[in-house]
Amino acid sequence: MSGAISPEFVAMIEKTLNTLGYDLVRVRVTAGRGRSTLQIMAEPVMDSATGYYRGMTVDDCEKISRAISPLLEVEDPIKAAYVLEVSSPGIDRPLMKWVDYQRFAGFEAKIELKMPQDGRKRFQGRIKSDTASGTVILTIEGVEVSFDFNDINQGQLVLTDDLLEAHQQQMDEQE
Repeated sequence: MSGAISPEFVAMIEKTLNTLGYDLVRVRVTAGRGRSTLQIMAEPVMDSATGYYRGMTVDDCEKISRAISPLLEVEDPIKAAYVLEVSSPGIDRPLMKWVDYQRFAGFEAKIELKMPQDGRKRFQGRIKSDTASGTVILTIEGVEVSFDFNDINQGQLVLTDDLLEAHQQQMDEQE
């Protein structure tokens, strides 16, 4: 989840975000020309009354940036020059946690494994809704393929008409 960032620092970021009413999606450091980028991807926590996640706004990103900046100054997790980027996970979001696979059951995802399974590392299919704890099941061309969650290097939702429709329906219901 964190590239060159220590798990302890990621935990500090997560605690800060939780206090503000956000869930941490991902922390990632990417190298650039002469300077790195520290990306903090977050989203507002689910509204318990509606069961929905409201969209992330520019104001949310600014609020998070202001809250995280003092922590970055004190902890100095990256010794070289870097840019802080706070963003939303977007519609075709990364699937970082076990609960993401449960939340997005029924939608199409791409999964890359750490080690090959049946001679391949990359799979794309629909997440099965009765995914057992610790096992992610994709339906690929009518065939169910299962993966241990800990064997997944990265996962991401695929931008499909179904996903866009579900997102729009949620937005309409929130209005």
